[in-house]
Amino acid sequence: MSAFLGATPRHALQRTVDTVVPGRIRTVAGPTDHVVVVGAGLAGLSAAMRLAGAGRKVTVVERELVPGGRAGRITTKVDGGEYRFDTGPSVLTMPDLIADAFDALGEDLEDFIVLEQLDPVYRAKYADGTHLDVHADTDAMAEEVGRFAGAAEADGYRRFVDHVGRLYRAEIRSFIDRNIDSPLSLVGRDMARLIALGGFSKMSTLTERFFKDERVQKIFSFQALYAGVAPQDALGIYSVIAYMDSVAGVVTARGGVHAIPVGMAAAAAKHGVEFRYGTTVATVEHAGGRASAVITTDGERIACDALVLNPDLPVAFTELLGRPLRRVAPLTYSPSCYLMLAGSAKGYPGAAHHTILFGRSWREVFAELTGGRLMSDPSILVSNPTVSDPGLAPPGKHVYHVLFPTPSLSAGAKHGLDWTKIAPAYREHVLDTLERRGYEGFGDGIEVEHVTTPLDWEAQGMADGAPFASAHLFRQTGPFRPGNLWGENVVFTGSGTQPGVGVPMVLISGRLAAERITGVDPAYRSRAWR
Repeated sequence: MSAFLGATPRHALQRTVDTVVPGRIRTVAGPTDHVVVVGAGLAGLSAAMRLAGAGRKVTVVERELVPGGRAGRITTKVDGGEYRFDTGPSVLTMPDLIADAFDALGEDLEDFIVLEQLDPVYRAKYADGTHLDVHADTDAMAEEVGRFAGAAEADGYRRFVDHVGRLYRAEIRSFIDRNIDSPLSLVGRDMARLIALGGFSKMSTLTERFFKDERVQKIFSFQALYAGVAPQDALGIYSVIAYMDSVAGVVTARGGVHAIPVGMAAAAAKHGVEFRYGTTVATVEHAGGRASAVITTDGERIACDALVLNPDLPVAFTELLGRPLRRVAPLTYSPSCYLMLAGSAKGYPGAAHHTILFGRSWREVFAELTGGRLMSDPSILVSNPTVSDPGLAPPGKHVYHVLFPTPSLSAGAKHGLDWTKIAPAYREHVLDTLERRGYEGFGDGIEVEHVTTPLDWEAQGMADGAPFASAHLFRQTGPFRPGNLWGENVVFTGSGTQPGVGVPMVLISGRLAAERITGVDPAYRSRAWR
C-alpha cells in the first residue's frame, strides 16, 4: 500500500523512512504484461499512451461512448447546424505536456490535434470599468501593464516573470513531475531553492512583493481558486499556475478541448490500445492487496496484471476497491462551480476567448466559497470559444462557457444550500449578473442551454460535487496528497492524487502512474525535458 493512503502526513513520514531507496521509486509488484485502465479521461489516456509505448498490452474501459472524462462533449443539433460544447476544462496550458504523451508513442501531436496560441490569454474586466488584456509575450504584457497601471507596475511585472520562472524550474522536476514516496525524498537543492524563492510563503504575499495595484494582483493570483484555496492561504508554489497560463501562454484546440482526448485516444488505438467504450466497471476483484480483474455492471470479468484507476480517487477507493474513505486521510474539497453552457444567437464584437469578470470583493469571495456561502459579489469566467473556432456553432452563432464558483456540497450544506431548490433562482442570478457586467441581452439570445450544478458533478462521480477535487492545502499538497500506489499493483491517476488539479497536472499524473508500472526510463525523461 502507498505510504500516503490511509495515513496522515505525520504517519506517512514515519512509515516511509525505512523503505525509501534514494534515486528510485516504488513500482508495482509482479507481472505487468496486461494493464487495464479504468477511465478514458486525460490522465487515463496519458497513462495508456505511455504504457503502450513501453510495450504493455493495454485495455481502456470507459463508461461513456467517447473518450475525455471531464473533458467531454455535448452536441446539440438545431436548425442550421449544431452547437458543440466542451463539458469540462476550457483553459489549455502547457501544450508540451500533451505533445510529450504523443512522443511516448513516437507520434507527433500535430498529426492528431491542431493547437493555436491565444492572444490575449485572458481579458480581465474590473468593477471600476477598466480592463486589462493578458499577453504571454513578456514585452507586450509589460507594455500593457504600464498602460493600465503605470511604469512601476510594469517593472514589477518583469521581476515577477523572472521570479516565477525560477520558481517553476525549481518546482516542476522535483515537486510536481515525479513520484514521491517520502517527504524525505524532497530534501535537496531544489527544496532549498523553493524555500528561498518563497514557495512556502503565502501566494498573496509573493504576489504583493511585485504588484501594488490590487487589480494587477488579482490577475496573477486568481489561479489559487484552481487549487481550491484563497490566495491568502495558498502556498507560493501555486504561483506557478499563473506562470503556466499568464506567462507561458494559453492555447486552444481546433474543435474544442474535447479534441485533445479524441486525438490522444486515436494515437493510442493506432498503437494497439483496446478501448471498451460504453462499459462501466462496477468493482475491482482483488485479494491480499493484489487486483486480478475488473468486473463490469454486465458481469463481465476483464483480467489484468496491473490496474490504473482514473475515476476520482475517493470514489475509486470506496466504490471500486470497496475500502472505507477513512483509509485515505480526511479530505477537504475545493469549491465547486455552477456551469452554464449556452448556444446563442447573440455575439459581442471584440470579445476575447476567455474573459474574467472581477467583482469588487476579493478576500470576501474566497471566504464565502470556502465557508459554504454563495458569492455575494461574484468573480466569474466567461469563455467564448467561437471567437477562435466559429465551427463550434451554426454560422453566425456562438458558444459560451460560463463558470460561477460555488461552495462544495459539504461546505454548502453547513448553510442549507440545496441545489434541488435553488438552481432555478440561481440561473436567474447568473443571467442578471452577466447582463450587469456587459453581456446585454445574454438571456434573450440563448437557443440551447446545459447547466451543471454541484449535485450534477457529484452524480458524474466527483466526490463532494467538486470538479477541482481535494483542495491544495498544505496537508494535501506534494507528498501529503493521497498517493497513487495501492496494494501490489493498483495505481491511481487524475486530479485527486499527486501532483494535483488542472490539465497539466493530470497529464503528468498519467505519466507518473505509468512509471509506477514500467519504472522510470531516464533516457525518455531527458527527452521529455529537452
